[in-house]
Amino acid sequence: MLTKEELSFYNRQLILSEIGVNGQQKLKQAKVLVVGAGGLGCPVLTYLTAAGVGTIGIVDADIVDKSNLHRQVLFGFSQIGRPKVNAAIDRLKDLNPNIDLIGYIERLSPKNALEILSKYDIIVDATDNFPTRYLINDACVILDKPFVLGSIDRFQGQISVMNFTNKNDICGPSYRCLFPTPPKPENAPNCEQNGVMGILPGIIGTMQANEVIKMIVGYGEVLSGKLLILDSAAGTSYSIGVSRNNKMVKLAKSLKNNLKSFDYIDFCHLQNREVKEIDPSLLKLKIAEKENLQIIDIRENGNASQINGAVNIPLSLIKSNFNSIKPDIPVVLFCDYGIKSVSAVNILLEAGYKNVFNLKGGLTAWNSEINKMENENV
Repeated sequence: MLTKEELSFYNRQLILSEIGVNGQQKLKQAKVLVVGAGGLGCPVLTYLTAAGVGTIGIVDADIVDKSNLHRQVLFGFSQIGRPKVNAAIDRLKDLNPNIDLIGYIERLSPKNALEILSKYDIIVDATDNFPTRYLINDACVILDKPFVLGSIDRFQGQISVMNFTNKNDICGPSYRCLFPTPPKPENAPNCEQNGVMGILPGIIGTMQANEVIKMIVGYGEVLSGKLLILDSAAGTSYSIGVSRNNKMVKLAKSLKNNLKSFDYIDFCHLQNREVKEIDPSLLKLKIAEKENLQIIDIRENGNASQINGAVNIPLSLIKSNFNSIKPDIPVVLFCDYGIKSVSAVNILLEAGYKNVFNLKGGLTAWNSEINKMENENV
């Protein structure tokens, strides 16, 4: 039942015949998981909260950084340095105190995906990397749950609904049906290198929220079986059809018993098996012991000061900065999640550097380790 407060709060959408009281109750009973509280996740979370989705889960291990603010509009300068999940929940509770918000300050991984996703009706992919996207797809296929895909690059965005079963009990295509194999790293869209117009994730994220609401309430046409492509610079959009590929669906389902051990980073060609990694806790110890290291932040516009002694050399400039990187001193490279920095590691290895390490889990894992240690010392 809706309370008097809720009837008043949702009044404008209750007036819509497609929503009404019954539709609002469906929203209240729904459970939606949003993976990623960044550019796409912020508008998705804002509008699902405002619409009255009863339970919303948020998965993100990152902290708020100044470089996020131009497009991640849930946050402000006062939240810099805070976990995005906590900052988002505080803002969303203020927006709508009538719903339940559940935070997961961790990365979605093969080890936790099925456990977390199984608790929700619909999943929203608001991530920015292919390993997590394929993981979400496979987990949703295994659990028979729909997920809303969103992606952005420069001025272009894409959106679709994957693994959706319609009223006739016909299931639509999965992400693997659209992209059976991931692109090579050098061909993959990368906002860190290519940039993104701040308004674009707001547009695509809002459209993702719209698809979620349509699925919950049951009105309109769900964007299943097609990929909508928006060009915000040209002011145009078009869609392409996507067919279900039963072979790809069967492949995803076959991972049910070994999903926890499946290497999505390797699957997406983002990791050379010879790449050496260093754990955040070990790096922190080496820094404390003042070991001679070269720590390099390879993010475009990266804030290298987040790790003591680090310098910023963007991935696109690694090759032109070999003279700044000494071959006889160990090198540790990092990015946000320890994915893109693998490319930098390989560049140095190919150039003849020997003692090169990738920071395992990237800056996200580093910040989680720091937060863990601070909490233990409280």
